[in-house]
Amino acid sequence: MQYRIMQESDIKKVIPLYIDYYNNHEDGEWTEESTYKRIHQVWSREDSLCLIAEKENIIVGFAIGYFEQYDDIQAYDLVEIVIESEWQNKGLGTEFMQELELQVKQKGGAMIQLQAVNDEMHERFYGKLEYKDCTNLKIKAKWL
Repeated sequence: MQYRIMQESDIKKVIPLYIDYYNNHEDGEWTEESTYKRIHQVWSREDSLCLIAEKENIIVGFAIGYFEQYDDIQAYDLVEIVIESEWQNKGLGTEFMQELELQVKQKGGAMIQLQAVNDEMHERFYGKLEYKDCTNLKIKAKWL
């Protein structure tokens, strides 16, 4: 697997992966327009780190996120990691996360934080990578 920094021109190339995963596996209703906006918002953010995973020059996944400064550390907020459906459950996601962790650490990040769906699949995936539930934070929301 090869990894590289996502370019703006890559956004349109990864839209089908995103739509396939979220619409066919998560009951989403993503369109090309809403997906482009979601990915571009993260990609264009100051201190973003967005990676492409390629196998034999074919994009098989991507990760998008950004660094966030706190008083004593710099954290990386992982917003999305998507592996093309046919490549899932083959270790590529785990390998990709390990590469992402390496790059975050090399760029001065002290931790990676993320929000994940509360289900067995995500618990197993992130659990094997030693990600733990935060006990000092709660997600708060208000529907308008």
